[in-house]
Amino acid sequence: MVNYGGAGAGFPAAGDPGQKALVTVGDVACTQTEVITPTGRAPLRGTTWIVSNQTTVSEGIPAYAIVLAIIFFLACLLGLLFLLIKERKVQGFMQVTVQGPGFFHATQVPVSTEGQIRDVEARVNYIRGLVASLG
Repeated sequence: MVNYGGAGAGFPAAGDPGQKALVTVGDVACTQTEVITPTGRAPLRGTTWIVSNQTTVSEGIPAYAIVLAIIFFLACLLGLLFLLIKERKVQGFMQVTVQGPGFFHATQVPVSTEGQIRDVEARVNYIRGLVASLG
């Protein structure tokens, strides 16, 4: 499993030692009131978060299914049923963009499963909830 940031993932909140990172997405972390990027810190209030899915999904017959179909074809014709096995592959990244008064930052999070796509979207939605709670 790829670890691309999580709550308290070791992202230090340098300004206020009492505030810890609540959530990270790529190289961006958020505390209760601030956004922390590699280029600096900014207030969370008034930020806009955009997530773009830049992935492709391909589907194909895995190699083991072809081998099993050949082996069992010689024994009986039921071996051809192995050719019905499909494998889905996800490739690409999720682009997360944050902008606010006086700053802009974009990060790309590599993903290889559909669960990771949902996780990145959930993290950004959590951050959007934090922004909304600040008013």
